[in-house]
Amino acid sequence: MRGLISGLMTLLLLALAHPADAQDAVAQFYKGKQVKLYIASTPGGGYDSYGRLVGQYIGKYIPGNPTVVPQNMPGAGGNRLAAYLYNVAPKDGTEFGIIFPGAVLDPLIGTQQVQDDPSKLIYMGSANVETFLCILRSDAPVKTYEDVFKTQITLAASAAGGSTVDMPALENNLLGAKWRVVKGYPGSREISLAVEQGEAQGDCGVGVSSIEVEHPDWQTSGKYKVLVQETNKGHPLLNSLHIPLTYSFAKTDEQRAVMELAYSQEVFGRPFVMPPSVPQVRVDALRKAFMDALKDKDLLAQAKKQRLDIQPTSGEEVQQLVAKVYGMPATVVGKAKEALVYKSQ
Repeated sequence: MRGLISGLMTLLLLALAHPADAQDAVAQFYKGKQVKLYIASTPGGGYDSYGRLVGQYIGKYIPGNPTVVPQNMPGAGGNRLAAYLYNVAPKDGTEFGIIFPGAVLDPLIGTQQVQDDPSKLIYMGSANVETFLCILRSDAPVKTYEDVFKTQITLAASAAGGSTVDMPALENNLLGAKWRVVKGYPGSREISLAVEQGEAQGDCGVGVSSIEVEHPDWQTSGKYKVLVQETNKGHPLLNSLHIPLTYSFAKTDEQRAVMELAYSQEVFGRPFVMPPSVPQVRVDALRKAFMDALKDKDLLAQAKKQRLDIQPTSGEEVQQLVAKVYGMPATVVGKAKEALVYKSQ
């Protein structure tokens, strides 16, 4: 009996020691290393701000405290970075990135050929939950969202696969809106500048948090107006101001199902991802470091100053949502894919 108890105690001690051993191994791996954090946007935009903020604090919480170096890799609505992480980046936990939520859905329901499979990327977590908006210049010739069904409005946008193209395409195809989309702007800063300079009358598929970061004056200057929320739930503040939801204009259950699938990317918010096949002990460490960094009181204070909305979602939760989306019925997926093809107006 004494021998049995002794054996059980040894097994218990080994089990308790294992997490510490794994932590030590992770710390040993990262100690003295440089970790690259890629950002799928141009400098100065909302995604860039989130990426650099996380980059500033996450190294403090990764065992071994590596140096984290942010680096921009814009292009193809975030798909350029997703493809790099999937195909090229080392699969050892020394490189990760923040991509657009549209890049998570693009291979499933998007319009462009991509070189990655987002369902196989590893998700560290998301920094916030997003709500997309259509924002127009006040001198645009529409007063309500219903007017967009009769009057053509020119929007500045990035590329297919990005929300600034996908959201107006969805509304044109499903609801009968008359958005005219001018593609090719490399990032949100350039899109906003085009609107300010009158090259376009507005932009859609832009996140609430991006507007708060880049253009807090847009809400008070009187030069711009939020026309509609492109979502099925809405932002609490905008709901209280009675800004309508595009979802409320859907006429059939099928249209609502398609819109729910397209809007699932808003829950992804600001997704941070790793390449496939990163060792699980490092995945666990990076996911924990991500969530710990987003609870850091100094990060939260800095986020408040920068008007960054922090609503973290764990990597495990984001991974489950991605799996759920990629498991949706083929009929809904097919309809959503058709609805996101932008056709020139």
